[in-house]
Amino acid sequence: MSDLDDLLTRIPVSDIAKQLGVDDATARSAVEQAVPALLTGLQQQTGEEQSAQGLAAALAQHPADLAEGDINLADVDTTDGGKIVNKIFGSETDNVAQALSGANAAAGVDQGLVKKVLPILAPIVLSYLTSKVLGGGKSGGAKPSGGDLGSILGSVLGGNAGGGLGSILGSVLGGAAGGGGSKGGGGLGDLLGGILGGRK
Repeated sequence: MSDLDDLLTRIPVSDIAKQLGVDDATARSAVEQAVPALLTGLQQQTGEEQSAQGLAAALAQHPADLAEGDINLADVDTTDGGKIVNKIFGSETDNVAQALSGANAAAGVDQGLVKKVLPILAPIVLSYLTSKVLGGGKSGGAKPSGGDLGSILGSVLGGNAGGGLGSILGSVLGGAAGGGGSKGGGGLGDLLGGILGGRK
C-alpha cells in the first residue's frame, strides 16, 4: 500500500459524510480529490526556504497522534484547518475548489462540498506528515528541513502523476497561491492536475 493510500484509508469517510450531509460515495470522492491537492500544495511550499521553514514549524506544532489509529472528527480543529487551507491556497481557495469539483462532477462533488471538506482534512494531513517526519513522535520534536519535507511529501504522493487537469489548474492558480503561499508559475496547478488525473 502506498503512503497516499494509507493516509486515505485512515480518514473516517462515513463520519465526514454524516457531518456534511452527503452519502459515503460522494464524501469519498471529495476526500480522494482534496487530500492529494493539499499534499501537492504543501509540496510546492517546500521549494522556497521561507515557506518550507513555515511548514516545518507548523508540523512541529501538530501532534502525530491525530492520524494514528481511529480518527475522531471531534478531535479535528477545523478552525485551524481553515487557516492551513488559506496558507496553502490563499485567495485562490475558491478557484481550486471549483476546479476540484469540476474534476469529479459526476460523483456529485460540488464546490461547496470541497470547501467544507478541506478544513476537515488539512489537520489530518499535517498530523500524518508529522508522524512521517518525526517517526510517530509527538509535537515539539526537532524541526525538519525543507529538503526532508519535500522528500517525504514526494514519497507520500508516490507515482500518482500524469495527465488530467494540469492546464486547467495551472490557469486557475496562475503565478500565486496567495495568502503567503509560494509563487511558482503553473507548477502547483500542473502537479495537482497530474495527481488528480491519475486518480479516477
